[in-house]
Amino acid sequence: MENNKDNNPDIENGMQDTTLGRYGHELKIGEDGRTGDIIAVIVTYNRKEKLHNCIKALLKQKGGRPDILVIDNASDDGTKESLSELILSKQVIYRNTGRNLGGAGGFEQGVREAVTMGYKYLWLMDDDSVPEKKALYEFKKAHNKLSGRYGFLSGKVIWKDGSICKMNIQKKDVLSRLPDFDKDLQPVQFASFVSCFIKASVVKEADLPIGEFFIWGDDHEYTRRISLEHPCYYVKKSVVLHDSETNTGSDISQDSLEKMKYYLYSYRNDVYIFRREGIKGMAYWFLRLIYHILRIAVSGKEGKKKRFLTLFKGTVMGLLYSPTIDMV
Repeated sequence: MENNKDNNPDIENGMQDTTLGRYGHELKIGEDGRTGDIIAVIVTYNRKEKLHNCIKALLKQKGGRPDILVIDNASDDGTKESLSELILSKQVIYRNTGRNLGGAGGFEQGVREAVTMGYKYLWLMDDDSVPEKKALYEFKKAHNKLSGRYGFLSGKVIWKDGSICKMNIQKKDVLSRLPDFDKDLQPVQFASFVSCFIKASVVKEADLPIGEFFIWGDDHEYTRRISLEHPCYYVKKSVVLHDSETNTGSDISQDSLEKMKYYLYSYRNDVYIFRREGIKGMAYWFLRLIYHILRIAVSGKEGKKKRFLTLFKGTVMGLLYSPTIDMV
């Protein structure tokens, strides 16, 4: 792996930033080849078409493209075979987990491997993320502007119609979401893994995402764990399209009964996250719980009993939950 340690000019103003010091070296921008220090970590499961759209966008990044690590949760749709040329040409590093570890388990493995391989910066994303051409370029500029003093950077996430993707809105704190997407470098505490830029040095301090979360909440738990110790920021010009089926968040009152097994993880994981926020977090969790109960009650969907049982069981599990956090 190559390392780029030179100081380099900021593209817009031609000035050199020599203030990085112990916080990290300046990130080179303005070249379209490999960056050497940065790796994009993608977790996938049975969505090879979306995965290829993500990879194509990464290979076209302006200002230096990242290396690419694909963590495959044992897909059985021919994902590995579809990547064979990219793997052979070393444009993609491919790892098969051997079984479905969920998104959380996939990111735990991917973050561990990326740091172990010696990369200094990790760009985390789902397989249905499609970063715009300047997405990484803008993260690099933000890094240099902040002199490396941050825990994570989170980009602007849009949906297919160009509107803000509702399920990926960053949170300023446990109570409030980011209200203004046109103001750059706003402090945030919670973000998703749809497009999240993290320094390896921070990973070594914070340890790994919680793999046993399996699904939902792992990104909020991890980014909040980081923001408890470091300032973190929203980067408005680093834009990524989230190619999700709908522009709505998860909703236990409306989703299919087949998804209730995932909501069990969701409520368990969320209670664990809110517990860490103290009285404010638990108060927010309680009001949120009441709201979800009311939504199920007034919903015309079938299976209300199963929905209620899932909500209450997951909540009780969360009150007693003490997951393992692994080190790199």
